[in-house]
Order: sequence, then C-alpha cells, then structure tokens
Amino acid sequence: MYKKTLLHFFLLGGLSFSAIAQDDVSYQNPPQVIADLLLAKPTPSVRIDSKAEWILFSERNSYVSVEELAMPEYRVAGLRINPNNYSPSRQTFVNNFSLQNIKTKASFAITGLPQPLNAGVTYWNPSETKIAFTNTTQKGVDLYIIDINTKKATKVNKAFLNVVLGTGVLWLNDNTLMYRTATKAAQLAPPKPLKPKGPTVQVNLGKVAPSATYQDLIKSPYDESLFEFYATSQLVKNTAGVETTVGTPSIYSGVSLSPDKKFLLISTIKKPFSYLVSAGGFPTTVNITDLNGKVIKTLAQLPSREGTPSGYDNIQDVPRGFDWRDDEAATIIWAKPLDGGLIKKDVPFHDAVYALSAPFTGSEKEIFKTKTRYRGIQWGTQNVALVSEGLRSKQTTQVNLFNPSNNTIEELYSRNQTDAYGSLGSPVTIKNKFGKEVICLTDNGTKILMNNPVGSSEKGDLPFLSKFDIASKTNNIIWRCQEGSYEFVSEVIDPEKLILITRKESQKEVPNYFIKNLVLRIADLPITNFTNPYTALDGISKEKISYKRADGIDLTGTLYLPKNYNKEKDGTLPTLIWAYPREFNSAADAAQVRGSENRFTTISWASPIYWVTRGYAVLDNAEMPIVAADGKKPNDTFVDQLKLNAEAAINKLADLGVGDKNRMAVGGHSYGAFMTAHLLAHTKLFAAGIARSGAYNRTLTPFGFQNEERTYWEAPKLYYDMSPFSYADKMKTPLLLIHGDSDDNPGTYPINSERLFAAIKGAGGTVKFVFLPYEAHSYRAKENILHMLYEQDAWLETYVKNKK
Repeated sequence: MYKKTLLHFFLLGGLSFSAIAQDDVSYQNPPQVIADLLLAKPTPSVRIDSKAEWILFSERNSYVSVEELAMPEYRVAGLRINPNNYSPSRQTFVNNFSLQNIKTKASFAITGLPQPLNAGVTYWNPSETKIAFTNTTQKGVDLYIIDINTKKATKVNKAFLNVVLGTGVLWLNDNTLMYRTATKAAQLAPPKPLKPKGPTVQVNLGKVAPSATYQDLIKSPYDESLFEFYATSQLVKNTAGVETTVGTPSIYSGVSLSPDKKFLLISTIKKPFSYLVSAGGFPTTVNITDLNGKVIKTLAQLPSREGTPSGYDNIQDVPRGFDWRDDEAATIIWAKPLDGGLIKKDVPFHDAVYALSAPFTGSEKEIFKTKTRYRGIQWGTQNVALVSEGLRSKQTTQVNLFNPSNNTIEELYSRNQTDAYGSLGSPVTIKNKFGKEVICLTDNGTKILMNNPVGSSEKGDLPFLSKFDIASKTNNIIWRCQEGSYEFVSEVIDPEKLILITRKESQKEVPNYFIKNLVLRIADLPITNFTNPYTALDGISKEKISYKRADGIDLTGTLYLPKNYNKEKDGTLPTLIWAYPREFNSAADAAQVRGSENRFTTISWASPIYWVTRGYAVLDNAEMPIVAADGKKPNDTFVDQLKLNAEAAINKLADLGVGDKNRMAVGGHSYGAFMTAHLLAHTKLFAAGIARSGAYNRTLTPFGFQNEERTYWEAPKLYYDMSPFSYADKMKTPLLLIHGDSDDNPGTYPINSERLFAAIKGAGGTVKFVFLPYEAHSYRAKENILHMLYEQDAWLETYVKNKK
C-alpha cells in the first residue's frame, strides 16, 4: 500500500511539474523598424576645452552582447567586480576617439589607440594639452595619454590599475599623473573553500541600526576576504612613464589634491567590514598627507554607517563632507551636525562647517552654521561663496551668500525643490590661479553669471543665461532660448564678451553645437554637423499636451502620433501611456509644465516611442504627481491620485479624438512599474500593462522607499496599501512583467516580479513574466533588449491593438 501511494504521488508530481513547466524560449527580435531604431549608431558625445580650440569626440557602440554580461563577476560590498582585471564588471566604454580643431574645422584621427578600444572617463591636464583615459582589457586596466599636438595616444603605466573603487586618476601637474594600481595578480585572489570555517553569524546587542535594502552586500567571511583583496591598491605617481609609489597599499576610497598641489586628502576603508551597508559606509580614516604619502594630520576616524538613524535628513553624529577649499592654497573644510544627527531636534542651527589650513597643526575653526542640513559650498572670490542647504523631507533648498573674508552668511534665495519654475540654474565657473573651477563674477564683482540648461516655464523648457545681482538679490535673464527650439549654454568661453558654446535642436533639427556671441550678435557659428540616426521617426508628430485632473491640478505629457496620421480619416488609435510618479508637497509645483515639445526625438532602449512606428498613439512622460493635501503626506492618498492622473490622461486623449478608450495600455520602469501594477489592481481603465523591474511588496523595504521616510512599523497599513502584491487577486487586466535577474537597485529585488507573477497566476489572472539573464536595473545586452522589445510589441498587439 505504501509503495502504491508513493508511486501515485510521484506520478501526480510529474504531471504537476509538466503542467507548470515553462517554454524553452530562444531570443526573438521585434519588428525590423523597432530593431533598426534600437541599433542605430548613437551620436558621439562631445567634450570641448575651456579655450574652445579643440573638440574631443567619443563614440560608443549601442549595446554589448549578452556574452559580455555573462562574464564572471563577484558581488560584494555593494560592488560588482570583474575578478580578472580589478575593475567593475559592468561598464559602458568608448570605442573610438577623434579630435576636431574648432577654428579650422580640421578633423584628426588619433593614432596609437589600443584595439579594441574600451575607454573609460577622460581627464584633461591643467593646460589642456593632454588627455588621459583608462582602457580596460580582460587582463587589466591600462592608462593612456593623448597628446593633442601629435594626435597620438601612448600607454604610460607599468602595473595594471585598480579601479574597483573608482578610477582615482588625477593630474598633479601637466606631466605627472597619480592613480591606483593593483598590488597582486588577479589570479591570486583567495579561492572559495569547499568547507567554510563556520556559519555566518551576525548579532546586535540593543543598538538601533536600521538598514536600507542594499544589494550585493558582504554575506560571509569569504566575501570579506574577496573585498579586501580586490579593493586594496597602491597609489602611484607617474612622470614621463616613470612610476613612483606613494605611501603603502590600502583600501583607498578617495584621493584629492590640494589647490597648491602640495598635499593629498586621502580616505581609506578599515575593518570591520559591514554586512548591512555597502563599501561607501564602511569605517573610514580621513588623512592629510604629503605627496609621498606621509601622514601629516588625521582628520577623522569615521565609524560604519550602520547606525544612521532612519528618516530623511537624519545623519550620523560624525564629521562629513571633507573637501579642499578651491579658493585657498591648502585648507580643508567639513561639516558636523549640531543636533546629534536628528533633524527633528529643536535647535537654531542644525549643522556647522569648520576649516583647518596648512600646516594643519592648530585647531579647526568654525566658519558658519546652517539652519537646515548643509549640502555643500561653491567657492568664488575672497568675498563670495555660495552655501547650499535644505531638507529632503520638506523638499526645500536654500542658497546662502558666504563671505570668506569675515565669515558672514546670509540667505540669497530659496525655493521648493519641486518648483521647476523657480530654479535659477547653477553659477558659471572659471579657473582661478590654482586651476580650480570657481564662481564667475561679472560687472565688477557685483553679479553672478548663472546658467540654467533646463529653464522650465509655462511655455515649456526654455533654457536661459542670467546675471544674479548680489546686492538686490534679483535675477536678470540676459539670453533665453527662442520658442520653437531647444537651445542651452554648454560652455561660457568669455564671460565678459559673452561668447558661448550652445547646443541647439528642434523637432526636426538634430542636436548640434554652435558658437554664439551675445555682444556682437553675429550669426551663430556651427562647430558640429551631426545627422539624424533615427530616420524611421521622420514624419511623426510630437506635441506637449495639457489637461486637468478632476481635482483641478494641471497635468502635461508628450504626445506622439504616427506618420501621416489623420484622425478624421483614420479614427482613434490604440494608445500606450508611459509614466513615472513623483511626490510633491505643493499642488502648484505639481502643476508646472516640464519638458519641451521642441526637442529632437531621440530613442533609448527604455523608450516607449518605438510604438508610434507601429500605429499607436504614445503619451510619454505623462505626469503622475502624488500631492500632499490636507495635512497628509503624499503617499497617504497614493492610489486615489494615480486614478485621477490616469483618468485625466485617458479622457484628454479621447477628447482629442486620437486615443481609443477601449484600447489603452499603461507602462513604466522601476517606480513606473510599481505605478502600473497599482493601476491594474485598482482600476479597469486599461486593456493591458507593462511593468519593468518594479517593486511590488513594500514590506521588503521596511525602512522607507522612494520618497517615503516612514518605516513599516510606523505605518503598516500604508505599506500594505502601497503593495500591489496585496491586491494581486484583483489584477485581471493582462500584465507583462519584465525584470533583470541581476537587478542591483536598492528595493527592486527580482523576487518582487517572481512573487507577483506567482500571486496573479494563483488568482487566475492573465500575466507573463520575462526574466532577462544577467541584466541589472538598467538593461544593457543587445539580445536581451531586442527580446524585451519583442515581448512588449507582442503584448500590445495581442491585448491592446487587436483586443477582442
């Protein structure tokens, strides 16, 4: 009897397994028009020197192969490391460099570039006659220098670089570089023991230690040994190819040079390594050394960040933000909380900023205090510096005028961070006698030249250049982008003569760079001539549309319609609405117009615009504001406001006569995926949804998420209500779930999509789950992205365009 029952059990198990087995799916391609748009060669990026003499063009391939993502990697301390070459395992590389002389327009190929070229960030020397860059191979990372005069690249390192914790490359002068090198061959990494020394044990003895949901953390003593091995490096100086060691091998997390180029500010990571935070939160020592690595002053021994209080604007009660003053030869500044790190403490000032100058033998001096959280300082002259402070929890930001000569500070301007119209932009900078970028003052030092490359306004984004009068605290716009185009200031070549380099585009004009003279007002001089890589989008229409939701809040979105579409003749279209929710404390800010219909349409792997070529109306960047009201926090009415936003968008598209109410789809990535799942759980507005790499169970992020700072234990009902997983049984609208199986984003663990799929399936809903191999939060592999587009297209064709 027992044997018969057991056999019957196995037979049933086999039948059950077969019933739930998944299809063996090979990679598929989307329609050719979509594939061609994805794989179009991207326009090169542009870097222009401060004298406007040379342009460095950097070309990249569109996407890597999935084989590259499949290369070995270690995931420790919040890092993803290539075990073969002391570098991050997931990078985007430059595949070609070229130079162009702006005056003669002559173009030059660069000889001596390694092949294949996998270049990283570029670093110009102080006089801008040489450009350093890293090149990554499977064996290691090398350092090359491009000589602009000879147009030749030369490898200068002997030992491979270690860029696990950042490239750390800096110019000490025109001919000397400093960088970090590997101390041992990568093959000597500690092997993983078959038998561990013992179990992994963590303990907490009453200490309050909330932790964000970081991924790829250290999980075992073996992980600790891996991190120590790969993060340890040796500082090296290189002059004319001769390498000299600086100090001793350490885990260097930061190295910066004093303005007078005599001292180094060095941060090194120490044990014990944390299992709760990433490498950036490990115990750290902050030292000042000479150029040979000899310690002159230990500024701080910082503990692990495990004990940081939960809640935005709460910080550890320790010094932070160590940095050099750009306007002095060798002065360090840093901040420290005056409230014990707790922002709700009732004190007149929450932070103080201190300074210590060479030879660093005296005591630090307090130079100013801030009423909220200190965020940073931008140096200018002996009388002018700008101090930034604010509160994330209240969405506030303030800029103060600091006078370094007498340590006085006063407010210049403040705004809500979400007030796009109120943004003045950022100060234009120039190089001072130390070669450091400092605030550019004009009109005999009375005004600050400000650049706003966005320029949000009621008419859409119109970038501008302005002069901020320090005495009257008023801002006067001296140039603004003309309506009908989108143009912003890329560089200010001469702040007195107002000679600029701008980047200009329109719906039909590809972005290109121009020299503009605001004083002489001569015709703009073009300096690039890029052409359209997206010819398949020629003829589509693009319009910024405005509409109101039921409670009166103004909303906008960018509407794309197919080529030659005529609503009288063709009727309403299947429609895709793509969005990403944002929280606001102000209804007025939520109603502001963002974006411009006059930008040239470019397309990325994540874009929904592909489907305008397939006969869909596409509403991209549909505003989905979540606004605080009646003394509540934004998320207290999250779902209700999502409904209002979605209904308003659908009604507007229907009223325009372009969108078919019965054939509407909604989609989004990350928080947009979270939004999509909610709309399908709580409304019947849509025919289908696409949710990519989202978080659907908020109990997995119990110490806050997105812009919600309350913990699960403070607001358990909120966490339940804001978890689409809680309402999986209500999701009867077809939902396509897509997730990278190596998602590295805090909070969007792949298990979110796995469990939501299982829940919807268990409740009898229509759902499909596509798990992309080796992909992180942002997708990179050509095969995976093409397949993703195939799945999205098939889903929309089946459940939206051809809805039965």
